[in-house]
Amino acid sequence: MDQVLRRRLLDLLEKDTRTRQQAAADGSLFQGYNEALRAVHNENAKALAEIVDAGDWPDKFQAGEDGATAAFLIVQHAIGLPNFMRACLDLMEEAAERGGVPRWQVALLTDRIRMLEGRPQVYGTQFDWTVDGKFEPLPIEEPETVDLRRTAAELVPMAQAVEVQRKENAEMGGSAPSPQAWLSRQREFEAWAKAVGWRK
Repeated sequence: MDQVLRRRLLDLLEKDTRTRQQAAADGSLFQGYNEALRAVHNENAKALAEIVDAGDWPDKFQAGEDGATAAFLIVQHAIGLPNFMRACLDLMEEAAERGGVPRWQVALLTDRIRMLEGRPQVYGTQFDWTVDGKFEPLPIEEPETVDLRRTAAELVPMAQAVEVQRKENAEMGGSAPSPQAWLSRQREFEAWAKAVGWRK
């Protein structure tokens, strides 16, 4: 294991976490895509791209389990860089085949990318408010077999995931937006997704 690589990844994630906490404390985290956080996400993605270009996906064999998890979280947060996220997904799928990353990480990144592209998710890992104030999983492709896919990806059954997500959202102080606020947020998100290249 490369301890220098591990430490670099952990330091990048710590900067992300610190910036997110600051934004949450002053309330700006919940007002669109926070500019300070956007800058950190893009800086961290650039650093991770340099690491990947110099070798391969930093899996647990190269960066330790915590370092590999940091790399996963960095790419999960790089939402303004569609091509980068897609390229990392390919690398993570290869790493999962050799046992270097857990399959649930591949599942979460797959769903995150599909959600950003405006497509139904595969594993049901992405949640949001509905227009009528319910906190639900976003649309799922072939929902009748989602638990089979979740089991293969080392995820808990869908019903349990819904219960956990709702509880965590409530503990974080999440509250349903008004229908007007929901529609406004949807329009803003659609405009942003088109602007950065997720959607046409």
